[in-house]
Amino acid sequence: MPSRLTTFDSGDRGRTQASPWRQWYKTPRWRATRLRIFARDAYHCQWPGCGRIEPNTSLLVADHRKAHRGDERLFWDDDNLQTLCKPCHDGAKQRAEQRGRA
Repeated sequence: MPSRLTTFDSGDRGRTQASPWRQWYKTPRWRATRLRIFARDAYHCQWPGCGRIEPNTSLLVADHRKAHRGDERLFWDDDNLQTLCKPCHDGAKQRAEQRGRA
């Protein structure tokens, strides 16, 4: 029986092969982009009604306003990126996307 780690790794590879853009999130360019977006937005969550200030960048997400769906231009477009706190990104934003509203 394969270990959980092996099972997880093979699934991750499958997702990467099916969606090569997932690798973009692992690049130095992405790391620099997300920090630039956080600074531009003054570390404030941009979700309507939130406005949380979070200096700990590990608790922030550089979120794509419009889903890029592998479109490289849209992925790297600063105007398509916004700072969200993790609770807003993982909750309200995901629910809105599932309903087709984000």
